[in-house]
Amino acid sequence: MIALRTDFSAKEGPVKPMNAVNNGPAGSAVRQTGNFEAYKEAGFPYARLHDSAFYGGYGGELSVDVHRIFRNFDADADDPASYIFEPTDEYLSNIAAAGTRIFYRLGAAIEHNYKLGTYPPKDYLKWAKICEHIIRHYNEGWANGFFFGIEYWEIWNEFDCRNQDGSHPCWQGTFSEFAEFYSVAARYLKGRFPHLRIGGPAFASIWDEAAADAFFKVMRRDNVPFDFLSYHAYMSTVKSFRDTVAQANKVFSAYGYGKTEKILNEWNYVKGWTADLWRYSLRTEKGLKGASFAAACMAEGQRSDLDMLMYYDARPCGMNGLFDTDFLQPLKGYYAFKAFSALRELGTCARTETESEELCACAATDGRTHRLLFTRFCDEDAAQTETVKIAVKGVSGPVKATVYATDEARSMAPLREEVFTAEEFALYLQAELFGIYLVEIVPVRQGGENGRTDGHL
Repeated sequence: MIALRTDFSAKEGPVKPMNAVNNGPAGSAVRQTGNFEAYKEAGFPYARLHDSAFYGGYGGELSVDVHRIFRNFDADADDPASYIFEPTDEYLSNIAAAGTRIFYRLGAAIEHNYKLGTYPPKDYLKWAKICEHIIRHYNEGWANGFFFGIEYWEIWNEFDCRNQDGSHPCWQGTFSEFAEFYSVAARYLKGRFPHLRIGGPAFASIWDEAAADAFFKVMRRDNVPFDFLSYHAYMSTVKSFRDTVAQANKVFSAYGYGKTEKILNEWNYVKGWTADLWRYSLRTEKGLKGASFAAACMAEGQRSDLDMLMYYDARPCGMNGLFDTDFLQPLKGYYAFKAFSALRELGTCARTETESEELCACAATDGRTHRLLFTRFCDEDAAQTETVKIAVKGVSGPVKATVYATDEARSMAPLREEVFTAEEFALYLQAELFGIYLVEIVPVRQGGENGRTDGHL
């Protein structure tokens, strides 16, 4: 038996946006298919725009990336005619309509083969001025634009990424050249938009000491402002997730940026990047084990020194464990994110403690409704069902506890319910490996219809 203790009277700050994603709703307006309603219902807090151009439904080769919007670098950066905004306009409008806030990555999608947009700009300052106009288009209405109020603007993506064959898929220059480029762009954009959050650089690996040193030496030399620091991590264990977050905080602190907002804005289950391990990883991401890993990482992210977590990827692709790529219907991973959104609805994180490394949990309350999310995850493919004793305190009875389960047979479906009258009680549950469980505890209304409660899941 595994013990899980939750004290809803012990408040531990706000529930953080651990359930953000890369990319927005998908589908075809012409064929009237897509996942817009399901995407909206999931309650993703932010959508990062990266690799968006790989999907035709987002505008394809004319969308998001700086070199796709501003096709001729020698054109006049002040002339609206130099920009192709329309495909990105539609994409961003769909994200905003879904109630998700936009996190705009300025730069280029990854280029594994032919290189076009990942070369260092031939004029760093002009590139920054082009970005200034993109920002003004989407936040200030410039060039028949919008007023989306996009707060986060990230400069580039994975300048330090290297393939096994030595090729560079995201930056065709040196580390030092990137640092100089970033310094120019960040200082210019922050000077023009002091109220916005300008940051980056989306490290591919926070463990690469040479990349971090080359980058931060220039940042300190030029006193470059950071509103947030971003990095990426793909792994197959919760321990690796914890270790990576700890390493990022160690590196940022060593260079004097320990108090800067920290965002892990690409992550997913990856056991290996080639051959059978890569195929295994892709299958796992789309199944219950990948969903359990997602729930575990969101719970661990909440308790760590991390401000936001952004899953890669909600775009129709091999690494999308949220929606199937044929009909865009929710997969098991979708319900892990929807369950975490149920915690964010309540606002305040409550204390949880577990006795097992394979049990990851997070709880929230608004003072009246209480919810607990937990999953059993380990990097195995077979294990026995375990009894989990859920010890609850800090609630006012009588209450009804309803358990919703996501497993191979269910997708966030009611599993059981019990009524408790004491302020402290225990709920026993047979928890499957990779099962995801959301427990909602609500008051039983007094003087009304028997059994009525305030729950609404």
